[in-house]
Amino acid sequence: MTLVVKIGGGAGIDATPIVEEIARLVREGERVVVVHGGSQLTNELCERLGHPMQVLTAPNGMTSRYTDVETLRIYAMAVAGQINTELVALLQRRGVNAVGLAGVDGRLLLARRKTALRAVMPDGRVRVVRDDYSGQIEQVNASLLQLLLGAGYTPVVAPLALGLEGERLNVDGDRVAAAIAAALSVETLAILTNVPGLLRDLADPASVVRTIAAHELEQYLPYAQGRMRKKLLGAQEALAGGVRRVCIGAGSLAAVLAGEGTTIAASASLSESAAASSSYIAALSAEVRR
Repeated sequence: MTLVVKIGGGAGIDATPIVEEIARLVREGERVVVVHGGSQLTNELCERLGHPMQVLTAPNGMTSRYTDVETLRIYAMAVAGQINTELVALLQRRGVNAVGLAGVDGRLLLARRKTALRAVMPDGRVRVVRDDYSGQIEQVNASLLQLLLGAGYTPVVAPLALGLEGERLNVDGDRVAAAIAAALSVETLAILTNVPGLLRDLADPASVVRTIAAHELEQYLPYAQGRMRKKLLGAQEALAGGVRRVCIGAGSLAAVLAGEGTTIAASASLSESAAASSSYIAALSAEVRR
């Protein structure tokens, strides 16, 4: 089986212990595709380079990074340059033959550029933004990933896609992970972030919604704030593409797979869905016992 793991790029996420767990899985014979974000580092670089990050808010409340030409360069520097190579090096140090890829490599991720974005201005007016270089994933080169996995490599994917006109595009890492999970027909997608899961009350970390059946997901969208909305949207897309369960949470990969965050399941039986990741949990604990 193949597992897709998204390592978030927000503040406070320590990738090192997650990489340790991924390395254990690979040593136990599991196949893993890693997708990562880069929001915090991109924000920091934008500030250092005198080009502060701006946020676009759509009329439906969804937010996204305003990616003009200069922001795109900084974003590529962060995700495809620094973060991707750091994760590959961490995995290589642990005996995993990882290979770093941006979505532009081998036409791994093809996306359609959002050429006209409607954004709500501070004064409440809606403006059309036409110089944004963000996109929506339309195609994943699953054959390339299967080729690498079959040859014993662990792909590490940076969310930078190739546009239909050959341009680079900023694409959402959660939705990239969802698209890859669906393209590879995996059972489980794990999204590791800096919050414990979907919270009913943002002020109460203990108010995590533990399990959601796929057909009930729409009912929980009002609870999702900020980046969590993109994660639930990615989960919805992954489940529609045939993925059996999406696990969202903070901390260790083993804990998130065991249900300590929010688990969104395609199966009507959540207990049946939970069994889908039992082999991964067993592999993570097996090496620890030795």
